[in-house]
Amino acid sequence: MSDPRTPDAGTPAVGGPVRVAAVDCGTNSIRLLIADVADGRLTEVDRRMTIVRLGQGVDATGAFAPEALARVFAATEDFASVIRSRAISRIRFVATSAARDVSNRDEFLTGIEQRLGVRPEIISGDEEAELSFRGATTGIDLPEPYLVTDIGGGSTELVLGDRTGVRAAQSLDLGSVRLTERHVTTDPTAPAELAAIAKDIDALLDTTTVPLREARALIAVAGTATTVAAVALDLPEYDRTAVHHATLTTAQLRETTTWLTTSTHAARTAVPSIHPGRVDVIGAGALILQHLTDRLQVTTLTVSEHDILDGVALSLG
Repeated sequence: MSDPRTPDAGTPAVGGPVRVAAVDCGTNSIRLLIADVADGRLTEVDRRMTIVRLGQGVDATGAFAPEALARVFAATEDFASVIRSRAISRIRFVATSAARDVSNRDEFLTGIEQRLGVRPEIISGDEEAELSFRGATTGIDLPEPYLVTDIGGGSTELVLGDRTGVRAAQSLDLGSVRLTERHVTTDPTAPAELAAIAKDIDALLDTTTVPLREARALIAVAGTATTVAAVALDLPEYDRTAVHHATLTTAQLRETTTWLTTSTHAARTAVPSIHPGRVDVIGAGALILQHLTDRLQVTTLTVSEHDILDGVALSLG
């Protein structure tokens, strides 16, 4: 396979936009953003997401399952084809919590490099937090300081900051896939299982070094938050434009979380705004968001479609 960093890329005009490709591989999904970056701002060209569940079984086994790697490699091949069709000048692939401590991560790294032509970066929790913060807060106007949270499949990032930058950040081993695999065996989820999830959430939130109560606004990014927003807004289908910068009250969040955690798998599957790959884990993700919000002195939260993926793209400009 030819290197997708070079075909038709040419040299961008001096002072002109740079076309970049950013790939973010998390515990539950892998995403691609192709964008033109200039003067610290980006213009989206193409954005795609595939549910791959890379973190399948990792909490229990400490290794990537062969079928999970196969799903990631297939999605990467699809992304590589898209990238080759564009005039890409720079590309960056980042992997987050699921890839940090697994025993077979070299198989993952080599497989991606063979298919995409770049070596994935397994970024630290701190860098993940900073990239999420940059992506989420570019062009936003909210009271400061604001807390940005990215609730993923395997970890949750908490970042407190303002327009001058990050004040405090932490990555917690708290995610929708991790908690679902650890505790959920019934449909609908049994009250005892929900209580066990809540206990794990609170235990980890109790350890955070981020001063949560200083936040004057909450910005929630990534698939858990955007899915919760789409359900709360009762969208007939998922609509990025309607979700981006949507504001939910804490009452709306609580009502939505209650439904997501007590409904059956079939009932959630019937909601068109919930991606099929999130149906089984969205309840645990919503609970994380609910318990986090309960600790803040805010009455609303803002949901953003811009997140770590946008931060990675901006880092290439």
